[in-house]
Amino acid sequence: MLTHLDSQGRASMVDVTDKAVTAREAVAEARVRMLPQTLQMIQQGGHPKGDVFAVARIAGIQAAKKTYELIPLCHPLLLTSIKVELQADGEDCVLIRAACKLAGQTGVEMEALTAASVAALTIYDMCKAVDRGMVIEGVRLLEKLGGKSGHWQVPA
Repeated sequence: MLTHLDSQGRASMVDVTDKAVTAREAVAEARVRMLPQTLQMIQQGGHPKGDVFAVARIAGIQAAKKTYELIPLCHPLLLTSIKVELQADGEDCVLIRAACKLAGQTGVEMEALTAASVAALTIYDMCKAVDRGMVIEGVRLLEKLGGKSGHWQVPA
């Protein structure tokens, strides 16, 4: 049984020593709602701080690699692939999708969720001077593949 509690009921990292190494993947998303003119500025490359999507993509990738330093009890993982994609979704929203892969003994859901979250926070940070009312929403796991529990996908 996997649990974050040890035999004395204290929080501890799950022991994955005896778990098989399998291919694992997770996909997560987040959204950043903003004023239409803020999104337009980003898309036109007119932001004085530079390419907002490029910086947010790098921030998400870096965050996925350091998830174990941010989230207590997460395992340090050697991710083999991290993809962070950003695109306009309508006239007032940025959709962020993060996908993480590895061959290992534990899943990468937290890494994908962290990548999407930090990319969204980076957009907020870069654009807050022009749009303090931005809203980060919809951070969620979309899909998980591999491991003992197999495939899971958000219901359609």
